[in-house]
Amino acid sequence: MAMRQTPLTCSGHTRPVVDLAFSGITPYGYFLISACKDGKPMLRQGDTGDWIGTFLGHKGAVWGATLNKDATKAATAAADFTAKVWDAVSGDELMTLAHKHIVKTVDFTQDSNYLLTGGQDKLLRIYDLNKPEAEPKEISGHTSGIKKALWCSEDKQILSADDKTVRLWDHATMTEVKSLNFNMSVSSMEYIPEGEILVITYGRSIAFHSAVSLDPIKSFEAPATINSASLHPEKEFLVAGGEDFKLYKYDYNSGEELESYKGHFGPIHCVRFSPDGELYASGSEDGTLRLWQTVVGKTYGLWKCVLPEEDSGELAKPKISFPETTEEELEEITSENSDSIYSSTPEVKA
Repeated sequence: MAMRQTPLTCSGHTRPVVDLAFSGITPYGYFLISACKDGKPMLRQGDTGDWIGTFLGHKGAVWGATLNKDATKAATAAADFTAKVWDAVSGDELMTLAHKHIVKTVDFTQDSNYLLTGGQDKLLRIYDLNKPEAEPKEISGHTSGIKKALWCSEDKQILSADDKTVRLWDHATMTEVKSLNFNMSVSSMEYIPEGEILVITYGRSIAFHSAVSLDPIKSFEAPATINSASLHPEKEFLVAGGEDFKLYKYDYNSGEELESYKGHFGPIHCVRFSPDGELYASGSEDGTLRLWQTVVGKTYGLWKCVLPEEDSGELAKPKISFPETTEEELEEITSENSDSIYSSTPEVKA
């Protein structure tokens, strides 16, 4: 019998969680931002799920959220026809970028000087964050609302997805290089800089393409409709989640399904591996984020592996330990901080 996953459940959002993103690894660890239909994106410590703060200012559902590499800035895309840039250390709003329709996606360049946005008005926009009063550069060509837009190839190119098309653009000339057409709706897209890999989900398919040429590499078929997938930084595993509330983990090289388990109480909208590959986060219609160990039973973050007594014949079972905190204290902390958004007590799923 394999060891059971013991996820850390991060509560606090009041509506479905529709997007999440990790920062890079910083001297203070790494961070996680979540976008939610409640209009209140949240920042957390990435390895523990501890709530750090909530960015207040949007007047509609937030559809996209991202952090820059060193987690000093955040950007959000919302249904109030704006994208916002925030100071991720103080929580202050730095700028509001007005759009003509719902904004779905935001992405910083590696140097954090430019922000790429996309949304329902079918235009890609590039904002120079050092010249907030300047008009953005616009790229047209999509024929339906843009769901995701990402910088790639060291910010020399842009990848964007609308309903059934993924397009590759040249940043310098602002022209389309190539496009991929799908016979069903593209549900998500992830870009892996190491190896220039693009992960695309549509229907039950999880497809891997070259981010440079858009040529296919390989694809997997899942048992249910998939809304999001993420490739492990070392290219060992991929995880996916979708409409059947389950999380699936596959061996990237062989395609073998390694694990599947009910991950949430509603469809899963987004999954992402942490930058060190030790865990992955999932966000769901049920309003929660959950953190899952890549290798179950390893001591990491709030997970502490307690090995069994010798000759007991029992398998090692991962436990969650909180230094110098009793269970009673934990309950007290949770109830006193009932608006504190983070549930310290993990849930165990079969």
